[in-house]
Amino acid sequence: MGNTSATGGYLTPEASPLPPQGDDLDAILQRAVVGMTGLPGAMVRPRWQPGNPKQPEAGVDWCAIGVGMIQPDDNSAMVHVGIEDGHDIYLRHEEIQLQCSFYGPNSMRYAALLRDGIYIPQNSEPLLPESMAFVRSTELRAAPDLINNQWIKRYDLDIWLRRQIRRRYPILNILSAPLNLQPD
Repeated sequence: MGNTSATGGYLTPEASPLPPQGDDLDAILQRAVVGMTGLPGAMVRPRWQPGNPKQPEAGVDWCAIGVGMIQPDDNSAMVHVGIEDGHDIYLRHEEIQLQCSFYGPNSMRYAALLRDGIYIPQNSEPLLPESMAFVRSTELRAAPDLINNQWIKRYDLDIWLRRQIRRRYPILNILSAPLNLQPD
């Protein structure tokens, strides 16, 4: 068991549901891109992969995605819950930048499908259970790649999502405190 406010020392969050990070977050975002573009799941790939994976052929449409930045808001909140022994809930919002690069002969079409599709409420609803919501998208940017002396069509797009972070810390109720009142 970790420290509490009664024991002193550093506090770590209790084993409450933690927000998805790393591969778990990538999987959620990958499913969303697949769902909105109609690309096969294997053709929406992690932007950064270990090793040097073989890229699909020049005539194949595919997408590389990855979280580029997570920007926290400037103010967090702490809310004390006084039931039982008590605990604090730490609340913060952050914006997640999802970088998407679409490759292939129909890359502009697939990028536009994602850009427009994320604005449809039914398409962004699957993000709600993860405490995430769509905020905005950027313009489509042409960024062709020269690979093996051949130009490959590529369009880039960033999607920004906002999510709420909730962490529970063992900050206990104050049961008593020494008090000495002095008259003025």
